[in-house]
Amino acid sequence: MLALDFVHTLAFAGVVLFAGYRIRRAAAPLARYNIPAPVIGGLLVAAAITLSRGYEVDLVRFDTALQAPLMIAFFTSIGFGASLSLLRVGGPAVVLFLLAATVMALAQNALGALLALALGQHPLMGVLAGSVTLTGGPATGLAFAPLFEKAGVPGAATLAVAAAMAGIVSGGLFGGPIGTFLIERGRLRAARPATGVHQSPPAATDLVEDRMPEPAVATPAGEDVEAYALLKGIVAILVAMWVGSWLSRWFTSLELTLPAYIGAMLAAAALRNLDDFTGVIGISQRLIDDLGNVALSLFLVLALMTLKLWELAGLAVPLFAILVGQVALIALVCLGPIYRLMGRDYDAAVMSSGFCGFMLGTTANAMANMGALVEKYGPAPKAFLVVPMVGAFFIDFTNALIITLFLNIWK
Repeated sequence: MLALDFVHTLAFAGVVLFAGYRIRRAAAPLARYNIPAPVIGGLLVAAAITLSRGYEVDLVRFDTALQAPLMIAFFTSIGFGASLSLLRVGGPAVVLFLLAATVMALAQNALGALLALALGQHPLMGVLAGSVTLTGGPATGLAFAPLFEKAGVPGAATLAVAAAMAGIVSGGLFGGPIGTFLIERGRLRAARPATGVHQSPPAATDLVEDRMPEPAVATPAGEDVEAYALLKGIVAILVAMWVGSWLSRWFTSLELTLPAYIGAMLAAAALRNLDDFTGVIGISQRLIDDLGNVALSLFLVLALMTLKLWELAGLAVPLFAILVGQVALIALVCLGPIYRLMGRDYDAAVMSSGFCGFMLGTTANAMANMGALVEKYGPAPKAFLVVPMVGAFFIDFTNALIITLFLNIWK
């Protein structure tokens, strides 16, 4: 058996990650449904280890010492995105959309728990197949998995990944048709852009950056501007993680069941808003997001390579039943309440498609759903402002609190 230390394990994870990117480029369905490259590569390694286990052969032993720090670093970057200035930029529509997403995250967990109980399973299994993995995605599922395992859900990490992958595929499959149905039924059309102006759906970060210009980067004489900004971003994340570790210890002393990253997220949010108010640090959110995405990719690969896929066998049927109920819930809500709540116009229909994407899968699903609609029917600038703000930044905060509430109820 090959034994890898934490440096070798991280290097191997990097190779697996780029293999996942290559496979996704070669397999169109994987790209179409926005299956993350770390998930593709990591699951292939986990599958190979599972197969070798059937022949009583141990292929490799990984040292995952860096898995937790990378996970915390990613959620710290999410914390830096929770700027009150963004809420002001988005206006009432962002607040309304966030409230709707928060209520639906609660509904996902309540439905999941009830279905799990009806199927003779631990109620937290239904919560795990609720907002943890659907609203939260694979990263949130894997981050909370140890707490769910401790609370009585066997194979929580494997269940989390299975639920998250099913959600990503479902969000991609149903989001577009939901938006199309609403647009065609209501005969809705996009507002006409100004003559000669080309409008295409920008990325979530671009929308935020266009409205919140990057602060000027003051560098010491002789320093490279990009290197200095990169160093500043890394140190900002590390400081937030440091302060967050103190907060986490305090939460533990209060006997609250919380994931390790909550303290760092709160510290990062405080630092973000302090910097927005004073401008002393000059934090680049675009750079923080990039660093967070790097940490997320490596964390996911490390977590997925060590999954015990054989633990899923006995729980496949109840998990499938719970996920069917969750998909039906979100689809019905998008077809009715969300569309009406957001204004019953063209942008509301596009937002409903995006809501389906990130409440079942990821923000990437939401953007892909909305991108397909605007390519056919015309621009929806309000939707492309509101959806990524909520899906990429704010819902992770409220969702973490919701998950923690349900965990403490049934711990």
